[in-house]
Formats: sequence, C-alpha cells, structure tokens
Amino acid sequence: MRYLLTFLVCVLIISISSCRKNFDTIPSFGSLEFSKDTVFLDTIFTNIGSATYNLKVYNRGNNSITIPKIALENGVSSNYRLNVDGIPGKEFNDIDILAKDSMYVFVETTINAANIPNPLYSDRILFDNGTNQQDVDLVTLVQDANFIFPGKDAISMKIDSLTLDGKPTTIKGRFLTDTELTFTNAKPTVIYGYAAVPENKTLTIEAGAKIHFHNNSGLIVDDKATLKVNGTLTEKVIFEGDRLEHSFSTIPGQWGTIWMRAGSKDNEIYHTQIKNGIIGILIDSIGSASTPTLKLQNTEIYNNSNYGILARETNIEAHNVVIGSAGQASLAATIGGTYNFTHSTFANYWNSGIRQLPAVLVNNHFTYLNASGQEVTETRDLKAANFTNCIFDGNNNIEFLLDKVDGSLFNYNISNSMIQFTDSNNSFDGNAEMDFTSANYQNIIRNGNADFRDTQKEDFIIGDDSDANNKATSTSFSEDILGITRSASPDIGAYQHITFD
Repeated sequence: MRYLLTFLVCVLIISISSCRKNFDTIPSFGSLEFSKDTVFLDTIFTNIGSATYNLKVYNRGNNSITIPKIALENGVSSNYRLNVDGIPGKEFNDIDILAKDSMYVFVETTINAANIPNPLYSDRILFDNGTNQQDVDLVTLVQDANFIFPGKDAISMKIDSLTLDGKPTTIKGRFLTDTELTFTNAKPTVIYGYAAVPENKTLTIEAGAKIHFHNNSGLIVDDKATLKVNGTLTEKVIFEGDRLEHSFSTIPGQWGTIWMRAGSKDNEIYHTQIKNGIIGILIDSIGSASTPTLKLQNTEIYNNSNYGILARETNIEAHNVVIGSAGQASLAATIGGTYNFTHSTFANYWNSGIRQLPAVLVNNHFTYLNASGQEVTETRDLKAANFTNCIFDGNNNIEFLLDKVDGSLFNYNISNSMIQFTDSNNSFDGNAEMDFTSANYQNIIRNGNADFRDTQKEDFIIGDDSDANNKATSTSFSEDILGITRSASPDIGAYQHITFD
C-alpha cells in the first residue's frame, strides 16, 4: 500500500509539472520574420472554399518570446479563417515561440461575391500591438459565376440522380432547362454533378466561355441531343475543374467527362481546351460513315487521368487537334467506327504512373462475360481509321497500335505521319496491321525527332530540328491550330514549326 501511495504521488507531481510552461519567455518586440509578406490565396469562386495556405513565422532571436496577440484586422467580420498552433479562430492571445524556432499560421477563406464591393478582397494578419505591431497582407480575387446544381429532395435532402433511357441511375445531376441551354462568356459556369442536355435540344457554348466542373461532375449529351462549342482562335472555350488555385492547374482527375451518349448527333467542338478530367471526351454515339457524330477542330485535350478521348463505335472527323498526357491513352478509338484525323498531334508524356496503352489505340472488338460466365469477344466494323499528317509520340516505346480481331471490317490508312514505334521484343513480327511497309502506310517517319518545345508543360509546338518539318502532304486545312498558314511546305502535326528562343 505504501508503495502504491508513493507511486500515485509521483504521478501527480509529474502531471502537474507537465502542465507548466517549461521555458521562460519575453514579450515580442517587433522583430518577427515571415516566409512571405503577402499571402495570395489565388482566385476562388463565390461561396466556394479556398485551399489552405500557410505562412511561416520565425523567431530568429536568442530568447523565447510570447506574442501578445495575433488577429485579423477586420476581426470577426473577416472572410478569412486562421489556424494558429492547431487552434482555429480569428484572434489569438499569448502565443509562444521558442528561440531560433518558428510556427505555422494556416489561412483559408470562403467569400460571397455579393457581399463585397470589390472582387479583389484583402485583409491583414496583425502580430503584436502598439509600436511592435507587424502585419502580413492577405489577398484573394473572387469571381462571380453561374452555378448549376442538381436538385435535392426537400425532406430527405437526397440529391437527385439522372434518369437515362427511362431508367434511374446513380449519376448525380439533372437535365438543363431551356433557359440554361446557352453558356455565355459573361460569367464562368460552375457545374455540380452532371448537367445533361435533353433529347432534341442543343447546348450552345459561346466563344470565350469558361466551364468549371466540381469533383465527380461533367456534361452529358443525351440521345438525339447536340453540343455546339463555338470557340474562336482569340476566344477559346475552356473546360476544367473548379479549383482555380495554381497548385491545381496540372492535377488530373479533378472532374468526370464530357459524355456524348449513343444517339447524340451533330456535335461540334471548335477552338477549345479540355483539361484535368478523368476522360476528356467519352463518345458512345453509333455513327454513320457519312455523318460525323463529332466534328473536332483546333482543340487541345490535356492531362486526363484515363483517356483524352475514349470513342466507342462512333464517327469523329478532326483536324488541328492536340491530345496530350493521359493515364491510359490519348485517343482510344474502339469497337470499330469511323475516324478521320488530319494534322493532329498525339503526344502522351504521362509521368504520374505506369501507362499500359499507347498514345493511340484503334480496335474493332469488345469483350464481355455472358450469362454462363464465359468470356465472349465480339467485333464491329472499323469502317475507316484514317490518319493524315499526324504525330504519334510519347514516353513509351510503342505509341501507335492497331488491334484487329478477325470477323469484321478493318479499314485503315496512315499517311505522311511520324510514329514512335520501337518493338524491342519483336512482339509484332508478322502482324500485318503494324507492317509500315504495307500499302496502308505511305511516307511514314518511324521514331523521328518531334522536337517538342516542352513536353512536361504540354507544349507540343515543334522546333527547327523536328523531323516533321515540311513532310506533310497538302490538304484543305491551310492554317495550323494557331492560325499560322501552312499552305506552302506544311509540317506534320497540329503546329507549324517555329524557332525557339
């Protein structure tokens, strides 16, 4: 018992002493140093929270100090939120920093644009007071926007899901109303969930419009519906995620896809950038050989976590198209269909993991399990896979692959194109579709030097040393994606070459 009492007394002494501050401090005397004098919280949309930013505060002195007060200048009415030493709030008292030590201050904000007179919102973090007071500026640009939200049940608060082909789905979202079928450039459009274009309706997106998608969001063009994206050379249309901070500018997979469902028709996308999604364009529409389901012109598709374009038994007519990094393939033209690409650059320099597929994959088949659990492969006609004046490049050995299964048409022609294809293991020996000396291939440059300006920045303009220079055949597309004439001595790919600085 005596030993038990002694043990309890020791525990009590230790616990009391551990609650005491075990170092002496002096008051702060105005000599704090900061990792930055202004914290820029980038641009945010109205009522959407920012990312968390940090500020490091240094005590360079030989004495531990106590900062009497840390506060936002606008007080409790400020739209900024702080976290100091793990404690959230807008005002803090008696904060200690050891000698030669530092601490972090974390900053976030959510701002309603309607409640501020100026879109450039600012405040200050004040450290100490009186003659010792120091400060760090906080600055945020707030953009107003048009928001499209899915509906919500007033009682259960359950978010509405789409009904497609008369059947309920688990896809959160809703169909656009007639008043929402034009996206202008007056304000950005921010979409939560999937916004769907109803049958027999057309969604028109005007030049210069910016469309931002929240996580797990996207655009659906339903059966008999149409999408018209009318960007111009000087006013591109941009599809991307809704996080505007610089740190999100190259993060793939931030949103879902633009999905053109089976039966959608007469879709057109001109002078557009599509970036940072899961699949840039998913196109399921069964097309005819004569009428393209999608006309794609002067468009860039970058940095998607799965595919730039995943096409399934459809019809795409495209020129001056650049499709960059994707976690699987830049272009997967699958289950047959009709594909005509001219002056296009497929350059997959994905560096966020191992990529199993080439930059461009074309096949005429699909596989599924039947009712007995047996794997069944079916084929569909590849009516045309024509690539003229195209670059197929990337950081894999094989960046172009025709994958044929006997049982249906497999028509293709590749001319005046540059193809990265190094079959180190001779895996394609005897494969007729990958025989570059056959009549289906004309004027092919194999494993040439593209001389891209900066593959890590998705900059696929070619330079003076490119093997693609002056090697294209003349077509009706007399200007490149930047509007530069190519009528004389055209180059392979979407860009005419330039001299790099």
